[in-house]
Amino acid sequence: MLFLFHESDAFLINYICKKSNYYRNEILSRSIGGAVMKEEYDFSKARKNPYTNKLKKQITINIDADTIDYFKSQSKFSGIPYQTLINLYLSDCAEKKRQLQINWN
Repeated sequence: MLFLFHESDAFLINYICKKSNYYRNEILSRSIGGAVMKEEYDFSKARKNPYTNKLKKQITINIDADTIDYFKSQSKFSGIPYQTLINLYLSDCAEKKRQLQINWN
């Protein structure tokens, strides 16, 4: 009996069972909780993702080590990943339209 342990195993299943959809579906249904993949799906009634405006964009940013340590300590206290805490803080600043106040003296 063959079970899927990883998505990359699907290639092996398709290769082994390429001549028999019955066995392919039987193996896949056992490995992913009984769900059988359809040959084709109809997306004609699909709707746009309502959360696309809230999608995150990955960036590279340089942050001081002390600042990262601060958010990591807050992360341990709150149980929220420190990257999420930084994002929440910056999102709150943007939402409230906080202006930077820098004093160089």
